[in-house]
Amino acid sequence: MRTTLTLEDDVAAKLKAEARRSGRSFREIVNDALRRGLAARHAGARRRAFKVDARDLGALKPGLSLDNVGDLLEQVEGSVHR
Repeated sequence: MRTTLTLEDDVAAKLKAEARRSGRSFREIVNDALRRGLAARHAGARRRAFKVDARDLGALKPGLSLDNVGDLLEQVEGSVHR
């Protein structure tokens, strides 16, 4: 199918450079780039949402608090965590 397409200068330059580098025609490069771009959009749409199943880990040991994570790491792991 023949159509007119207006490309922005930076996109056209990248496509032309790729055509020169690969030895393929500008038309092949444009079609390949469009196919890959459209396939990537559809592949992303098919992904399932990431889901986290929270679990109760029980109460903290006496003397530990979640109010200051740095202090908690210091108490649990010592100064090695830094």
